[in-house]
Formats: sequence, structure tokens, C-alpha cells
Amino acid sequence: MASQELQPAPGKKPDPENHPAIDPDDISPIEQVRLTVTNTDDPTLPVWTFRMWFLGLFSCALLSFLNQFFAYRTEPLVITQITVQVATLPIGHFMARTLPTTRFKIPGFGKRLFSVNPGPFNIKEHVLITIFANAGSAFGYGSAYAVGIVNIIKAFYRRNISFLASWLLIITTQVLGYGWAGLLRKYVVEPAHMWWPSTLVQVSLFRALHERDEQRMTRAKFFLIALICSFSWYAFPGYLFSTLTNISWVCWVFSKSVTAQQIGSGMRGLGLGSITLDWSAVASFLFSPLICPFFAIMNIFAGYALIIYIAIPVAYWGLDLYGASKFPIFSSHLFTAKGQIYNITAIVNDKFELDIPSYQEQGRIHLSMFFALTYGFGFATIASTLTHVAFFYGREIYQRYSASYTGKEDIHTKLMRRYKDIPSWWFYLMLALTLAVSLVLCTVLKDQVQMPWWGLLFASAMAFTFTLPISIITATTNQTPGLNIITEYVMGIILPGRPIANVCFKTYGYMSMAQAVSFLNDFKLGHYMKIPPRSMFLVQFIGTVLAGTINLAVAWWLLTSIENICQDELLPPDSPWTCPGDRVFFDASVIWGLVGPKRIFGSDGNYAAMNWFFFGGAIGPIIVWLLHKAFPKQSWIPLINLPVLLGATGMMPPATPLNYNAWVLVGTIFNFFVFRYRKQWWQRYNYVLSAALDAGVAFMAVLLYFSVGVENKGLSWWGTNGEHCDLATCPTAKGIAVDGCPLK
Repeated sequence: MASQELQPAPGKKPDPENHPAIDPDDISPIEQVRLTVTNTDDPTLPVWTFRMWFLGLFSCALLSFLNQFFAYRTEPLVITQITVQVATLPIGHFMARTLPTTRFKIPGFGKRLFSVNPGPFNIKEHVLITIFANAGSAFGYGSAYAVGIVNIIKAFYRRNISFLASWLLIITTQVLGYGWAGLLRKYVVEPAHMWWPSTLVQVSLFRALHERDEQRMTRAKFFLIALICSFSWYAFPGYLFSTLTNISWVCWVFSKSVTAQQIGSGMRGLGLGSITLDWSAVASFLFSPLICPFFAIMNIFAGYALIIYIAIPVAYWGLDLYGASKFPIFSSHLFTAKGQIYNITAIVNDKFELDIPSYQEQGRIHLSMFFALTYGFGFATIASTLTHVAFFYGREIYQRYSASYTGKEDIHTKLMRRYKDIPSWWFYLMLALTLAVSLVLCTVLKDQVQMPWWGLLFASAMAFTFTLPISIITATTNQTPGLNIITEYVMGIILPGRPIANVCFKTYGYMSMAQAVSFLNDFKLGHYMKIPPRSMFLVQFIGTVLAGTINLAVAWWLLTSIENICQDELLPPDSPWTCPGDRVFFDASVIWGLVGPKRIFGSDGNYAAMNWFFFGGAIGPIIVWLLHKAFPKQSWIPLINLPVLLGATGMMPPATPLNYNAWVLVGTIFNFFVFRYRKQWWQRYNYVLSAALDAGVAFMAVLLYFSVGVENKGLSWWGTNGEHCDLATCPTAKGIAVDGCPLK
């Protein structure tokens, strides 16, 4: 679509000298916003330009393809909007210099003139392109959450689901929350006290990128050089020398010791001493460490070290909790009492429900010590987040929410009044249509998704109820509690024995809320950058539908073309198609849906004591708060953030100690040492380097797949035979016989 030119010539901006001084009451009450966001706007800047649509749609399609492609790999790199934010800037400027400026008329639009090049590439176009890209990366999740349901049905349960049912499931779960989120904008977007801290990073980067760049080494040149280097290097860990991805030298030294390999394996052990020379291993799961503040890195490292290097060793070797030595120390697989892999397909009947006699024959499901503690700490994280926010931020949240009603509009909200708002009926219509289509899915196609119609309404009600309070928490504290464990726990109790019904309920309940919060977060970015609301809405909606469709198409292609995809026990040692994220999603469907929480964490299971983590997590922040009140002069006490510490390993599994070790190391180098001693370099090139490393790895990985991966042209030598820690998955208990492991 071309840009309609109804304004004065591009580049002619309002003269700030002619504007009256800003009323002090208009200034934002939040200091961080005052320091970051400009108090001016140029409404003459065109936004619906050919450049915006071309680069936006292309970026959205490319990111959705690449992220879904990587989602099945052992190191599932997620390429975020920052890569596009950096990469499209020089492309936009290039298009502004080279596209024809000829004006023309389009039949049906009267005398209005259009042009594919209305002038210089501007910051508002750039923001909308980035919003498109954010939709392509599913707001940071990589790909649409519901694709995981398709993956576990086809790759793990080895059952079928139609393409139509899959597409309806993905699209409805992605856009359902948009309907009620749009109606909540006046409560959590327009008020100045709802400031959404994470958006300020984006605002800062946009402003930095659009400053005049007169340095000898421009950001564009640096990006290109770093991209070429990243692209070229990934040929080694990606194909020629895959062991560079996980260098676990302890396993090489102690090649016959189970305990040593459990300690030293970066992929299947505690990762002590393991390193990587593969950027995809560094940035997988936790995203690029270059964009994470150092204090957050240290918080995560403290929690990670506490859990991985203290709690798990004590539980495994010291206490042998739940017979931990019968199983691997680090695994997301499910086991029998004798340490064998649990045969899940054997306990699923023809109706895709739990086969009770077969389950009783195999016995209770057992978890590795690591996996069991992961759920325990997950319970504690949920509870601690609620009490931490209530006690440490409760008064602030209440005051800011109250101020959002009584306080005056700040300058940003006043400037946004220049643009046409989105009619409420747009959101009502979207909500009604999405619910109607979802109900068709749960009635006409119920045999494929298992979820009853009342389950959809219950999940939607849960998501709607939690959207406003969690949006307020996110907008004021930058913490976003998730509903994933709560939703699967509730549905597992109400309707056990149906795995797909459980994951569908979780996706509608959890993702609808998460998508709504992400939708509002992007709207706040548009609010700060003065983007017309209708443009924001259309870009988000179109980008979400396009990305979800491409996600499914790529998933369908890979699931039907790669033999034994996601079956790590059947794949070659150097195969990247192990689907670690989907393995955990599958295990969750078994634990919460097929078998049900009562047979795992209830009276009929082995892990009922894990429910005490809810209580411990809830009272922990209260104790910290009381200590802070008792000793107010001790400034370090309020720095104890239990939700961060307890949730540090929230990405494990599927993330491994190798990922965490590398992430912390690289993040410390760049966001402590480089930031402290080379601040100007960091300011100019840090985010650019992160984007270039992501892009280089992504493009080489796709090239390798189409050039050698499609025809399985692999190399076979020591450097491509995996991690060389084969004994790391062995049990240490006496009398437990596992193939490939020494018998004690």
C-alpha cells in the first residue's frame, strides 16, 4: 500500500520555538519516562507507507519462519524484534534513497495522491515494522504457543489432527485475548502511572538508532561485518564440528565415571566446567544476554546456582529423595520405578484417554530429581510472586491505579488525542467472532481437541479475570506472573485422563491472558512513540494471523519431512531435531492431563510433598518484608527478590546448565565489564552486535538445512558425535539395569 500524502512536504517539522512551554502538570509523574520519552510529536510523519508494509510483512514472515524452524532444534534460538529493529534501519534508508518519488492516483480514492516513497524513512514507520516483527516472534515466545499441541499430537502421541483444526486452534488462542485487552487500554495504557518499564528499552533504542550517525564505523557497517562473521562461524558448530556447541571437557577426562559425567555434562548433567562456542547455545531459551541488565543476570545466576549446585546435589547424592539415584540426575523424561523410560503410548487407549489397566500394569510415573524439584520451585515461584508483589508493591500499585482515575492526563496521552481512537465495537466484534469460532472448534471438531465447550468458557473467564491485575503488575513492576501451571493443575483435577483437553485449556487460559498483556505492552510502546492507535491495532492483528499461519505451515512441513523428529532416542547423536521444548510440553500433558495431578502430586502419587512449595513460596516474601520493616537501615534486605531467585531455573527444562553458564558468562562480560570500561562502545554497538549474531546464526542454519540437511548429508567423526557424555544419563543406584550403563 502506498502512502497517502495529505500533509506538508516530508521533513518539514513543527518549530519547537513556536510551541508554548509544557504545563508542569502535563509532565509524566514517572522519572524514568521523563528521562527516556520525548514530549513532542510530529503528526505529519507518514506511517502507512509502502516501506512499512513491505518491510513489516517481510520481517513478520521471516521471523515466524525462522523461529518455528529453530523451535525443533536442540538449541532453539529465538530471534526477537531487536534483530529486525536494527537490521531494517539501513534497509529503510536505502529504500528512501532509491524508490521513485512519483505521485499517482488510485481509482476510487478521488483526487488523493499516493507515492511509494513519501520522503525520508522515519521513526514511526520503524516502530510499526518492529511491531510486525514482534508478532512474528510471538511477542518473544518464538512461535505460537498452540503449535506445541500440534507437535505433541503428531510427534509424541503419534496421532492425527487436521490442518484446519490446528489452524483454528492457533489463531483463536493467539487473538482471543486481544478482544478484552483493547477494552482495558484506558485503564492500563493511557494512565501515566501505568508506565510499562520494558517499553522504555525499546524507546531508548529507537532514539539511539535515529540519531545522526557520523562515526567512521557506522552501526550499519558494524552490523554487516558482525553478521558475516556470525554467519561464517556457525558453519563449524552447526555442521562441521558440532561438539563445539557443548564442550564438556570433564567427560573427556573421566570417560568411565558416571558421577563425573553427571557433574560435568552441560546437556545432561550439572554442567560444571562446560563451555560453548555456539551463539545459538548462548542465546537459546534465555534470549540474548547482551540485552539483559547485569543486575538481572546476577539475580538469575544466584537462583540458578542455589538450585543446580546446592539443592539438586544434596537431594540426589546426599538424601536420595524419592529414590533419585534410580534415575538420571538431569532429565525431563518420565520413568518407571525400575529406572526405565515410561512407555506413554501404551497407557493411551483408542479414545485418546488414559487406559487405567495399562497404567496400573506399568505403575506410577517417576520423575528425575531435577524435574521434580523444577515443579516444586515452579509452585513456589507462582506463590512468591503474588505475595512479593502484594507486600512490596501493593501500596504503589493501588496508589498508581487510583491515580490513573484521579490524576490528570500527561503530555503523552494529550498528544495521542490528535489521532482517531479505535472504536470499541472493533474489539467487541473480534471477541465475539473468536469465541464463536472457538466454540465451533470445541463442538464440531471436539474429537480432535477433546475440550468441552464449558472448558473453553471457563478458560476464557480465568484469562479475562486475571488480565487486568496482571497487566497492572506488569505495568508497574515489570513482573508478569504466568497462569500455565495453575490452568493445567485446575483442568487436571476437573477432567483427568484427557491430555489434549488439558493442554487446550491451558493454552486458552494462559496464552489468552499472556497475549492480552503483550498486546497492551505494544500499545504502550505506540503510546510513547505517538503511533496512531488504528495503525497499531491493524499491524498487531495482521501480524499475529500471518505469523500463526506460517508457524503452522513450517511445523507441518518439518513434522512430515524429518524422520523421527523429536524422538531423541531414535535420532543420530548429532541430530539437532530433538525438540526439547516440545518434550517438556508433552511431559506436562502426561503429568497434568493424561495421568492427572492426583496420581502425581496427590494422594495417589509419589510427589504430594511438592505442594508444600506453594506454602513456602507464599510466606518467603512475607518474611523478607518483615525483616525489611524490622531492620530498615539494612539496604540489602529489600534486594532479596524471591520470585526471581526461585524462578531462575524456570526455563529448565528444556534449557540446560550449558545454556545458563554461557548466558551468565557472556552477559557479565558485556553488561558489566564492557559497559563499565567501554561505555561508549557499548552504547553504540551492544544491541547491534546482539542482532547481528542472531541473524548470522539464523541464516546459516537455514542454509545448512537446505544444502545438506534435507538429504541427510552429515559428517561422521569425533567432532560430530555429540557431547561425549554418554554416562551422564545413567542411574547410580545398585541393581538398576539401563542399556549402555554400567551395572552396580
